[in-house]
Amino acid sequence: MVKVDIKYTKLFINNEWVDSVSKKTFPTINPQDESVITHVAEGDKADIDIAVAAAKKAFHRYSEWRTLDASQRGRLLLKIADLIERDYKYISELETLDNGKPVKQAEGEILWSATIFRYYAGKADKILGSTIPADGEVLTLTLKEPVGVCGAILPWNYPIPMIVWKIAPALAAGCTLVIKPAEQTPLTALYVGALIKEAGVPAGVVNIVPGYGPTAGGALTHHPDVDKIAFTGSTEVGRIIMNAAAAVNLKRITLELGGKSALVVFNDADVDKAADIAHRAAFANAGQCCVAATRTYVQSGIYDKFVAKAAEIAKKRSVGNPYDEGTQQGPQIDNDMFTKVMNYIKAGKAEGAKCIAGGDRQGKVGYFVQPTVFADVKDDMKIAREEIFGPVQSILKFETFEEVVDRANDSNYGLGAGVITNDVTTALSFIRHVRAGSVWVNTYEHVTTQTPFGGFKESGIGRELGEEGITQYLEHKTVSFNLPKKPLV
Repeated sequence: MVKVDIKYTKLFINNEWVDSVSKKTFPTINPQDESVITHVAEGDKADIDIAVAAAKKAFHRYSEWRTLDASQRGRLLLKIADLIERDYKYISELETLDNGKPVKQAEGEILWSATIFRYYAGKADKILGSTIPADGEVLTLTLKEPVGVCGAILPWNYPIPMIVWKIAPALAAGCTLVIKPAEQTPLTALYVGALIKEAGVPAGVVNIVPGYGPTAGGALTHHPDVDKIAFTGSTEVGRIIMNAAAAVNLKRITLELGGKSALVVFNDADVDKAADIAHRAAFANAGQCCVAATRTYVQSGIYDKFVAKAAEIAKKRSVGNPYDEGTQQGPQIDNDMFTKVMNYIKAGKAEGAKCIAGGDRQGKVGYFVQPTVFADVKDDMKIAREEIFGPVQSILKFETFEEVVDRANDSNYGLGAGVITNDVTTALSFIRHVRAGSVWVNTYEHVTTQTPFGGFKESGIGRELGEEGITQYLEHKTVSFNLPKKPLV
């Protein structure tokens, strides 16, 4: 096991490291061996109140932050990107310790996160209004202004990318933030706080308060001085946040929620390539991915060959120590998620799906699950209807285009979808008719800094990344000047 020095475990408020008001702490657990890594200050309502007050003060119209030139905000974001790149090896090891993902994967995610800061750094002084040829003797223009104090509630599956998806556009827009990282993975979020301070971001602009959802998260969503909430996580919690945002002050919200995405493979596809794409689509990040394509629909003409290849690939997938170079899959995040995934595997077997790979725990210590593939899955089975959030692939057979589009759309979710075919007409027709926020053709989960990401239906509200990502942190103000036909003087 790699030894990682833990540098920050306190709350980060107003550019200071402080204990929680209650002095309480909570353990963060190593999912590889179930040991306690360290104890972290546990924030609750009292701490959220202090952090929001700091963010509100930093957002005051005469504050250092609000009077900063937009171009200077961009330079601060570039500095944060530089610091992330400087320390990416350490951050990656810390991420792997706390989350369990393979360290090489963590390195890629952290370097990508630096590019997101750079992208939004370039946007900071390009937030443009417009002039409008409005009816009447008026000159009308629009201004785009920061929403205000933003609360961000983060998931544990991609800790660094998810905090950057929130911080980078919010800072570029001129907002201030209070961030509640997932209680399972607070360590890298706190380290990002240290880098933000080192970059020279003024006090109070970014505040990070670890804690639990019902206490710290609940206080943040109900706080009357918070103007917006950005949340990534389950649809169940998204509903709670939406209700809380409406109850107090009609907070603006961005919700990136769950998924049960479909990847459709047609008869004309190369089976080996299609099975490889489908494998990565289902098993990336140990299946702990909201847009994972866990419903794999395969046309009947290649179904049997595809199923055999899918099982072969899954059985070769390397599961184990995430610090080892060759490891493809680490543990699930914690015992609750491990138990949930194992229960879904039991349900798949009980409902008659054919388990052709995996289906059991990997080893005896840590939250490791074998890469599991089910064939002969029916649409009404739990493993085909509900989000598992683990390394479980369900393969379903279909006959016609019309049938499979209806089946793919027969879900409460609409985050992602994919199609594998050599027929451009089939691909374009699928794109037109499938209801999902992202659709990939002959690839999957190609998410980049420049491309907006979000979902239809119960998969969320709003978009992150790309041009749309920064608009979520802006209010639009319409201004009209009276221009009478005759001069006033």
